[in-house]
Amino acid sequence: MAGTVTHDPPSAAGGRQSRPLIVTEDAELLDDLLRLCAAAGATPEVHHTVPDRCGGWEAAPLVLVGDDAARRARGAARRRGVVLVGRDQDDPGVWKRAVQIGADHVLMLPDGEQWLVDRIADVAEGVGRPALTVGVIGGRGGAGASTLACALAVTSAREGLRTLLVDADPLGGGLDVLLGGETAEGLRWPAFAASRGRVGSGALEESLPELHSLRVLSWDRGDCVAIPPQAVRAVLAAARRRGGAVVVDLPRRIDDGSAEALAQLDIGLLVVPAELRAVAAAGRVASAAGMVVRDLRVAVRGPYAPGLDDREVARLLGLPLAGEVPVESGLLRPAEGRTPPGAGGRGPLARFCTQFWERALVEAGAA
Repeated sequence: MAGTVTHDPPSAAGGRQSRPLIVTEDAELLDDLLRLCAAAGATPEVHHTVPDRCGGWEAAPLVLVGDDAARRARGAARRRGVVLVGRDQDDPGVWKRAVQIGADHVLMLPDGEQWLVDRIADVAEGVGRPALTVGVIGGRGGAGASTLACALAVTSAREGLRTLLVDADPLGGGLDVLLGGETAEGLRWPAFAASRGRVGSGALEESLPELHSLRVLSWDRGDCVAIPPQAVRAVLAAARRRGGAVVVDLPRRIDDGSAEALAQLDIGLLVVPAELRAVAAAGRVASAAGMVVRDLRVAVRGPYAPGLDDREVARLLGLPLAGEVPVESGLLRPAEGRTPPGAGGRGPLARFCTQFWERALVEAGAA
């Protein structure tokens, strides 16, 4: 059980992450807290009472106060990021003690263990602003969603953002192939199929192939064509914690795994060729994806059928218009002597991607 009073721990000075602080004389509770810190990859500082040395209490990014030490912590300076930890679920006085020491949270073990591991891991990883996460989905087959996803990711990396490109379409042939990196060393989706709970964001990033200054999570050429939704959730949550930008190439058919990916998007782009059959097909995709995606927009790709333009396509679908996706012929793999979509920084597709990120980052307050 975990109860919330306020939220969010302070950052260490200068962005440097110091160690979490444990204050308790309860040997059994201390053993549990040390075990949870180890599970989160953090090495705490331990004291029986509030540390005397200047800055110890104030500087710690997270303070875990055992219920036995609450009385001794009453005189400490008020700060954010204090958690009062106990075991007695039926003790009504714990809330009074939490208020007396200015705790943000009251947590009871063992019920709150996973919450606490996640909170400690946030401290260990130095979590800041989550990544701006953009998903691209085709309104019909051959709409160019994978090309746009690659171009957006390449553009983001070229602009200096930490970028991860996620291939969520197991039947798409692999985005590493589109980027000319099918032989690049690193893990693919099947390696994460058994992931549960929390995946380390730093370890995830380092394990993936690096292509064109970005990390790519793609599929291998094996028989695995589905990843459990719990694994998708864990991997994408880890990717978002690293900050920067995450671009997800999504399949048109919404299953449990792709629904997990859709739920973590900040913006969804539905790529729709400007012809009537494509608009009709895209309506079905939009109906399914729109049940999960908070912000779904339409990106229209020419050439235009008679009577259609980008605004009309957006009106027919009832979606905000993200813009017109230019068509660039001859986009080939780097292995065939050409740069990947958007890599050159020139041309209409690269300009579209640059303008998209400029607007999206401003909207997200990250620019």
